[in-house]
Amino acid sequence: MPSTPTEPKWWKNSIIYQIYPASFKDSNGDGIGDLPGIISELDYIESLGVDAVWICPMYDSPQYDMGYDISNYQTVYPPYGTFEDMQTLIDACHTRGMRVILDLVVNHTSHEHQWFKESRASKSSAKRDWYVWRPAKYDANGKRCPPNNWRSIFGGGAWEWDEDTQEYYLHLFCVEQPDLNWENPEVRQTIYNEAMEFWLKKGVDGFRVDTVNMYSKDPTYPDAPVVSPESDTQVAFSLFCNGPRIHEYIREMNEVLEKYDAMTVGELAQTPTMEGVLRYVSAAEKQLNMVFSFDVVDLGMGTEYKFLTSKRNWALPELKTAIQRTQNILNGTDGWTTVFMENHDQGRSVSRFGSDTSPELRDASAKMLAIFQCTLSGTLFVYQGQEIGMVNAPEEWGVEEYKDVDSTNYYHMVREMSNNDPDQLKTALLAMQHLARDHARLPMQWSAEPNAGFSSASAKPWMRAHDNHAEVNVRAQECNASSVLSFWKTMMRLRKEYADLFVFGIFELLDEQNGEVFTYVKTAAGRSVLVTLNFSDSPQKAAQAEDRDLKLLISSAGGNAEGTELQPWEGRVYELTP
Repeated sequence: MPSTPTEPKWWKNSIIYQIYPASFKDSNGDGIGDLPGIISELDYIESLGVDAVWICPMYDSPQYDMGYDISNYQTVYPPYGTFEDMQTLIDACHTRGMRVILDLVVNHTSHEHQWFKESRASKSSAKRDWYVWRPAKYDANGKRCPPNNWRSIFGGGAWEWDEDTQEYYLHLFCVEQPDLNWENPEVRQTIYNEAMEFWLKKGVDGFRVDTVNMYSKDPTYPDAPVVSPESDTQVAFSLFCNGPRIHEYIREMNEVLEKYDAMTVGELAQTPTMEGVLRYVSAAEKQLNMVFSFDVVDLGMGTEYKFLTSKRNWALPELKTAIQRTQNILNGTDGWTTVFMENHDQGRSVSRFGSDTSPELRDASAKMLAIFQCTLSGTLFVYQGQEIGMVNAPEEWGVEEYKDVDSTNYYHMVREMSNNDPDQLKTALLAMQHLARDHARLPMQWSAEPNAGFSSASAKPWMRAHDNHAEVNVRAQECNASSVLSFWKTMMRLRKEYADLFVFGIFELLDEQNGEVFTYVKTAAGRSVLVTLNFSDSPQKAAQAEDRDLKLLISSAGGNAEGTELQPWEGRVYELTP
C-alpha cells in the first residue's frame, strides 16, 4: 500500500500552481487580468489539489518586461488592483489551506524606480553606487565604447550611455532594467527589508527568486571571449553568472528568510553541473531550498540566440539526460530539486515536448506529460493552463501578435541584419512560434465565450485568445471525466498518495538510447514503480521488467491501454511486484 513519509518541510511534498496575473482572469473588463480575477477563481485553483500559488510580479511597474522591471516593491501595479486586493488574496489562500509565493526580482529594478532616479541624478548622488556605473573606454580612433563587450540577454549591448552623467550603466536585460550593485551592503540590506521582509510580514510564505545567480559579477568586468567576430557584443554568462560572492549573498539573504520559515526556489541559469547546483540547494549550505535548473527547458534552443534554431531541435535521449541530471540531485545528497516543463518564460510543453498537430494527439500527449511530471521527484510546479492542455499560438498568427520584448527584439534584429529578407523573417517567426515567451502569456482559457471567458472586454484583450479556446477550456473539461483537466487532477491525487515513490523516490533511467520511449524506475524503501512513456505519434512497445511482475497502476490512454503496445503518446505506470 502507498504511504506518505512524514516530512517537516511542507514545500517538498507540495504542488505549486503558477499564476501570471495579466493573463489569468480579468474582473473589470479592461482586457488585463487582475488580482480580483485571481480571487474569483480560487475555488477552481483549490479544486486542482494544489498546495500553494506562485504569483508572478504584481508590483508597480512600467511593464517594459511584463512586471520584471519593478518601480516600487511595496505597491501593486494599478491595473492589477490595490494593495488591499493583494492582502485579500493572501488571506483567502490561507483560509483555503494554500500558501502564497511571490516573485523576488532583485538583480535589477526599473529605470523608473526612485533608487535609480537618484543614482543617475549625478555622480555625487548618495545612491550612485547602488547601480553598476562605469566610465567609457575609447578605441585607437578616440571613439567612445562601452566598458566591455557583454551582450544583454535580450540582445544588443549590456551597457547604456547616460548623457547627463557621462557614464554607462549595466543592464543584463532591457535598457529599462538597470542592474543593482550587490557589492554595496546598503543595497543588500534595503532589498532584504523593503522587498522581502515587507511581504513576509504580510503573510507571504516564500519567494521564487529571479535570476538568482547573477547578483555577483566578475569584479573586473573583463571582455567576454570573442566567439562571434562579426558582432560587437558577445555572450558573457560565464562572467555574470555564479560570480565570486554569489554564495555569500544568497546565504545572507537566507538569514532573513529563516526567521519566517519562508521557502525559496531560485531561477538558476547557466549552472549545468550537479556540483554547481548543490552549492545552492544543499541543506548544509543554508542558501536556497531548491532551484529551477534549465536542463530541460533549454533543449533545442540556439546558443548565440535562443531563436537561432529549428523547430523541435532535440532528440529524446537528450531529454532523458537532462531529466537524469535534475533527478540525480536527490541521490545520496542533502539537496532538493524541482519538476517543471512550463512557466511564464517558456513555450507550452505540449507544443515543445508533445504533439499539437491534432486534437487527439494534443490531448494524448498532454496526459502523457502529466504522468511524466507527476512521477518525477522534487517539488512539482504547474503553470496556468497546463492542466487543460493549452498549446502555442497557431503558426498562422503574424508577428503583430507577439508582444514580448524578447521576441520583438529578435525579430527586429533579424529584419535589420537581413535587410528585410522575407525568408529570414519567416524562419525567425517559425522559431518564435516554437520558443517565444508569448505563448505562455496568452489568456487563460476558461470557456468557449469570446476572449476565452478571460475578459468581457469589447475590444481585444492585451493578448489575443487562442483560436482553439472553444474546444480547449476549463468549463468544457470540468464536466468531462476523460478530459486533460480530469486526468491532471487524478495524477496530482496519485502523486500525493504515492508520495514516497513519486515525490521522494530515487530515479533510475532505463533504455537510455531509445529514441521513442522514455522509461524509468522509481524506488523507495524496497518498493518500485516502472514508468514508460511513448514520445511518438506511432505505437511503441512498452517497457518490461525482468523477473518482476507488472501491475498497471494507471495509463493515460484509459480503457484503451492494451497489452504490451503503447498507443501514440501514451504513458503508463506499473507497480513492480517481486
